[in-house]
Amino acid sequence: MVKAIVGANWGDEGKGKMTDMLAQEADIVVRFQGGANAGHTIVNKYGKFALHTLPSGVFNENVTSVIGNGVALNIPILFNEIKDIMSKGVPEPKLLISNRAQMVMPYHIDFDTYEEARLAGKSFGSTKSGIAPFYSDKYAKIGFQVSELFDDEAVLKEKIARVCEIKNVMLEDLYHKPKLDEDKLYETMMEYKKMVEPYVCDTSLYLWNAIRKGKNILLEGQLGSLKDPDHGIYPMVTSSSTLAAYGAIGAGLPPYEIKQIITVCKAYSSAVGAGAFVSEIFGEEAEELRNRGGDGGEYGATTGRPRRMGWFDCVASKYGCRIQGTTDVAFTVLDVLGYLDEIPVCTGYEIDGKVTTDFPVTSLLEKAKPVLEVLPGWKCDIRGIKKYEDLPENCRKYIEFIEDKIGFPITMVSNGPSRDDIIYR
Repeated sequence: MVKAIVGANWGDEGKGKMTDMLAQEADIVVRFQGGANAGHTIVNKYGKFALHTLPSGVFNENVTSVIGNGVALNIPILFNEIKDIMSKGVPEPKLLISNRAQMVMPYHIDFDTYEEARLAGKSFGSTKSGIAPFYSDKYAKIGFQVSELFDDEAVLKEKIARVCEIKNVMLEDLYHKPKLDEDKLYETMMEYKKMVEPYVCDTSLYLWNAIRKGKNILLEGQLGSLKDPDHGIYPMVTSSSTLAAYGAIGAGLPPYEIKQIITVCKAYSSAVGAGAFVSEIFGEEAEELRNRGGDGGEYGATTGRPRRMGWFDCVASKYGCRIQGTTDVAFTVLDVLGYLDEIPVCTGYEIDGKVTTDFPVTSLLEKAKPVLEVLPGWKCDIRGIKKYEDLPENCRKYIEFIEDKIGFPITMVSNGPSRDDIIYR
């Protein structure tokens, strides 16, 4: 059976924890899109980790971790992550890398940095991980697949020369930076070849055979619905599809094999980077929620940037769940809200004097003002509770209010950072 774990909002919803938890019953966990531009924070018996490329199932010895063809593969970052987790006592992961995955090259990171600097105040809030230049090259057909590392030397060098010719025009004339060195780039790629060679295979075929054997497969997404380039808050989005539907493409699976789509929602809202954020709060109110939130505060797992904070947004979350094809909602970090006397919830957007509960395109989103309803808080610590009926009444009412507004079943409630802090409904 194939399950997808994806985000409903801007990312940072707690997908890593859910993957780590559900991987205990999985055989294979697949990263199917995105790169090292966002991280998944995980707390388990080994400690606290921020993963950027490795699938979040690596802490389970029974799991095979797969880097799918849809991933923006930064090879040094991947292998540094493996070294890091092993240095903390995690067994060496069983890893497979798609021969069709494409590589983030050092110049992608340079171009990302140069372009953000050039745009200055009009930048997209990039993490400068090379993701937009990488995907631009992929679709311009001048990217490098892992399989090309194993091509004839003359063939690979000819392509490197062709790519450098294009890149050097931009480096010299647009960014006024030094040109790329073809020989140095080839040497770098040969270093990458040595690193990945033991792990490279046709992962799509591997997954096809695993399905036929009845194996349990988790597809792990990065970021969330509102960062999708087609259906998100364009242009303040990422460069690969964040939707479960893309899991079939980014992993190389038939779409009909995805039987369950677990969409992760936070009990409040947070976002890293620029873009419309209707339920955003500011000042001391935001700072207190930020400091209490997540596991040790709401700060980007990749950049360390303070996350923007807001109340739960029913409009964005209903849309995010719909566009994912949600079968189950996992509701996370509910324990964080225990300090509040009252909890505002955004239930609608006022745009040009009219209230809507449907998520609009970006130009209208920029005009939207939140319509808030205030619910009573429960004023206690709910960590350690294992049964839904044991939660405080106001806590259950909060969950059920949001479930009604978004229209999708909340079947899992996370009330702490550990993989064991979970309540099934």
